[in-house]
Amino acid sequence: MQEPEEKKIALELLETEQAYVNRLHLLDQIFYTELMKEAKNGKTVPEEVVKMIFSNISSIYQFHAQFFLPELQKRMENWSCNPRIGDVIQKLAPFLKMYGEYVKNFDKAVELITIWSEKSPPFQELIADIQKRKVCANLTLQHHMLEPVQRIPRYELLLKDYVRKLPPKSPDRDNAEKALEMIFMVAKHSNAAIAEMERLQNLWAVYQRLGLEDDIVDPSNELIKEGPIQKISTRNNSTSEKYLFLFNNMLLYCVPKVIQVGAEFQVHVRIDVDGMKVRELNDTQFPHTFLVSGKQRTLELQAR
Repeated sequence: MQEPEEKKIALELLETEQAYVNRLHLLDQIFYTELMKEAKNGKTVPEEVVKMIFSNISSIYQFHAQFFLPELQKRMENWSCNPRIGDVIQKLAPFLKMYGEYVKNFDKAVELITIWSEKSPPFQELIADIQKRKVCANLTLQHHMLEPVQRIPRYELLLKDYVRKLPPKSPDRDNAEKALEMIFMVAKHSNAAIAEMERLQNLWAVYQRLGLEDDIVDPSNELIKEGPIQKISTRNNSTSEKYLFLFNNMLLYCVPKVIQVGAEFQVHVRIDVDGMKVRELNDTQFPHTFLVSGKQRTLELQAR
């Protein structure tokens, strides 16, 4: 008798979950625990740093080791009389939101490992010592830390496959489809969290270049485009180098600072996008010129 396709996928889910729990055990019970112990003794790095590196890995480990893996194991043992996993995955899905925090923190965590490995040789030595152990399989801490980031997309792929292979009349179809939808939403939620974090980081970097002017710093703004531009002076028929930042609600006309201490630009004019008009000009002397007029000011500009 050949095993039905959906059972093979369910078994693959169980096997990969077992391996994943081992990886989480390594991260939480070995790396985190041992680094924390040394940090408490004041020998390596501040305790806060270790907590920031590992984020909420302990909660993730406990959830998978104490709930999800045992539930899956029970299901696979009783497969012959109850061939379903959809309902178990439905129970799992809401808890996967825990990953948002871990995933958002991942880049910062990797950066902290690099910084403190340079600052603190004992910290670097302890990590190197753990990495030499058989349980690490010749892989670095950073490599193991990537595993939780990749786990939700893995669930999504396996479950998609499982739903595809289910017979049309399978008692698990309803639950499995619902579970897939929930996991899809969690994956989207996690990606959205990363995208939002990146947007805010980029926005903050732009605000710093502009000298953090109070009336400009607003987390809800969205940077659309930025770049150098020439300002045309009709009085003496010359151009001078300026710089534009276009946000969803305002255009900032800036002057690059000669001495770049702190801010990189000085904001000269702010034109509200509301009511702003842009008109192309046909100027033979200055090609690619256009006129930007708004409530605050009209500018004659030339693109490269």
